[in-house]
Amino acid sequence: MDFKNKIVLAPMAGVTDYPFRKIARRYGADLTVSEMISSRAMEYSDKKTATLIYTKNDDVPYGIQIFGHEPSAMAQSAYLLSRGLYNPENIDTPRGFLEPLPSYIDINMGCPVKKIVSAGDGSALMNNPLLVKEIVTACVKSSALPVTVKIRAGWSKDKINCVEIAKIVEGCGASAITIHGRTKEQMYEPSANWSYLEAVKKAVSIPVIGNGDIFTGDDAINMLDRTGVDSVMVGRGAMGNPFIFEEIKCKMNKIPYTPPTIHQRVEVALEQVSLMVEEKGERVAICEARKHLSWYLRGVHGAAQARVQINNATTLEQISQILNNFLLNR
Repeated sequence: MDFKNKIVLAPMAGVTDYPFRKIARRYGADLTVSEMISSRAMEYSDKKTATLIYTKNDDVPYGIQIFGHEPSAMAQSAYLLSRGLYNPENIDTPRGFLEPLPSYIDINMGCPVKKIVSAGDGSALMNNPLLVKEIVTACVKSSALPVTVKIRAGWSKDKINCVEIAKIVEGCGASAITIHGRTKEQMYEPSANWSYLEAVKKAVSIPVIGNGDIFTGDDAINMLDRTGVDSVMVGRGAMGNPFIFEEIKCKMNKIPYTPPTIHQRVEVALEQVSLMVEEKGERVAICEARKHLSWYLRGVHGAAQARVQINNATTLEQISQILNNFLLNR
C-alpha cells in the first residue's frame, strides 16, 4: 500500500459514508476512509457498525478507521476487519460486508469530540504514550493489512507531543501517520499550525499525511511545499465540495481548473442524495442528507430559503423539486 503522493478524503463521523466517498473519488480522491468504527461496538456485533464499514468495488483503495483505548479490543477489530470477517448475524441487507476488503486499518488518536475523549479514546490517547505503544503494537501484530495512525499536535499548547507519538507509532510498525495541525483543546479553531506537520515529517521515515485547513487547491500545494509531507488529507474542505479534489489535482499538475457552476453543484448534490436513498432507505437518507445539501448550497443567493424547505422535506421527490425550483430562480 503506497501512502505517498495521495489526496485523501478524511474520515468524518456522519459525513463520509459510501455515497459521499464514491463521489469524492470520482473527482480525484485517491484514498478514502470510513467513518469511525468503535472497537467496543464490534465486540457486541453491533449492526449499525457493520453498515458504517460497507463499501463497493468503486471505492477502493480505502481504509477503515477504528477507535478505542483497550489494546485487546482494538487488536481484535483490526484482526477481523483486515480479513473481512466482521459480519454480525441477522444483518438486514442483501449484501455481505467487507467485500471488497479494505486496503488498510487506521487508528484514531486525533478525534477531539467530548464524548470520545471522555471515554479515553481519540486524542485522549496522546496523553498516554505507553498505551499508544500497546495499542499500535497489538494492532500491527493482529492485522493482515497495513496499519496507519491519525494524531493531533498534542492535547494542548502546553502538551505538544506529536513528534514523540509519531516516533512511537513508527517504532511499533505502523505504515504511515496522519497529523492534524491542531491540539485537542483547539478543536477546529484557530488556524492549523503546519509547523507541527513539518516537525513530524523530519522525525520519522514512514510516510506522513498532512491534515488541517485545506479548503482550496492552493492550500494543498502550500502544505506540500511548506511542510514536505508525503500526502494531504482533506476534511471540512470537502463537505459539500467534492470538487476540491479535482481542483487539487489540477494545481498539482499545473493545469487550469474550472469551478463547477451552481447547476453542476446541485446536480451532484441530488445524485448524492439519490445514492443515499438507494443505500439507506428514504427515511434515514433524507434526514442525513439535509446537512450535505446545506453545504452544497452554502454561499449561494437564496440558499437560506431553500434550506428551510429542505429541512421540512421527507421524500427524494420533494428534495428534487426544491432543488429544481432553486435553479429556476438563478
